[in-house]
Amino acid sequence: MTQIEVILTPAELPALAKRNLAETVCVVFDVLRATSTFVTALHNGSKAIIPVSEISEALAIRKKQPDVLLGGERNSVRIRAAQTGGIDFDLGNSPREYTPEKVRGKTIVSTTTNGTRALRACAGAKMVLAASFLNLTTTAKFIRQLCPSEVLLVCAGTRENIANEDVLAAGALGEMLLRDSSRLAVSDSVETALNACRKAKSNLFAAVSGAENARRLLAIPELRDDVAFCLRQDVYNLIAALGRDGAIRILI
Repeated sequence: MTQIEVILTPAELPALAKRNLAETVCVVFDVLRATSTFVTALHNGSKAIIPVSEISEALAIRKKQPDVLLGGERNSVRIRAAQTGGIDFDLGNSPREYTPEKVRGKTIVSTTTNGTRALRACAGAKMVLAASFLNLTTTAKFIRQLCPSEVLLVCAGTRENIANEDVLAAGALGEMLLRDSSRLAVSDSVETALNACRKAKSNLFAAVSGAENARRLLAIPELRDDVAFCLRQDVYNLIAALGRDGAIRILI
């Protein structure tokens, strides 16, 4: 029997440090936009993504490894020299920037507001996957093959608040897992995500476009197309897993 649970808000993340996750597969969603960007970068040939919490951590890695690319955002836009003490980041957090020409063969160090924090909070888990609508079905199939005793779907959220797009993605994944197995036990948090997903699936863009993250991106001309980009389903046939060395790579 597999137990499925959803962490709906980042306010719940600190409790993971006290929880035994040794048999848990954590699936992290930051649909707008970190995990969508990570799977896009990997699909386009990036060697690895190293998620870090702070700008200073990214700069320290760059100092030791000059060939890495720096990616990430603050207030949705690319990190600039004024925030780093002199270095513009190579990339922002728009998946559309992470083209094969820019990222093929490269390791990218990324710092974002919520996504990297959620990934790092799951460090004690048996396995940590970075997921999005873009690689949803492949992720679901992989989890079914693993048959873990516990699956924890982690919504990165917005600041300390719920992010509608992450809950919808968690609900969509939960629905896929439930569809193909009777050996699942779901928590009330999963039911919340499932109900939200079922109401929204007929027009996902409309359901997400009123959410805080989407409103912010839609108000920035050069980033507005990210919303529709990130809501496409099953574009990439890959599993993105966080390794013990702190880097996200393609698992299969």
